[in-house]
Amino acid sequence: MPKKSNHPLTEARAGDLYFCLEHRLVTIREQPVELTIKEFEIFSLLILNPKRVFTYEMLMVWEEDYTYYSRKAVNNHVSNLRKKLKIAPDLPEYIKSVYGIGYKFEEK
Repeated sequence: MPKKSNHPLTEARAGDLYFCLEHRLVTIREQPVELTIKEFEIFSLLILNPKRVFTYEMLMVWEEDYTYYSRKAVNNHVSNLRKKLKIAPDLPEYIKSVYGIGYKFEEK
C-alpha cells in the first residue's frame, strides 16, 4: 500500500477543470491538457488566486531578460492557454481579460 503523504496537494477545481500544482497537471473532463512551462506558470497564478486581477507585469514569470518580453508575449501565452482549455464549445472561458490591466481566473 502506498504511503500517504503528510503534505496536501495544491489543487483547484472549477466545474470540469482540475488543477494540481505538484503534479503539474491540468485536466478538463479527465482529459490531460498539455501546457508549456510558461503557460502552466501563468495558469497556476491565475487559478490559485480566483478573481484576483494580475497585471501583465505580474504575469511575466520568466527569469530571462524580461525587458525583451512584453504584454504581447503575455497575451500570446494566454491566447494559447485559452485555446488549450477550450476543448469543447460548452466550456466556460476560464481566463478573463481585464481591459488594459491584465487577466483573472473566473469560473463563470
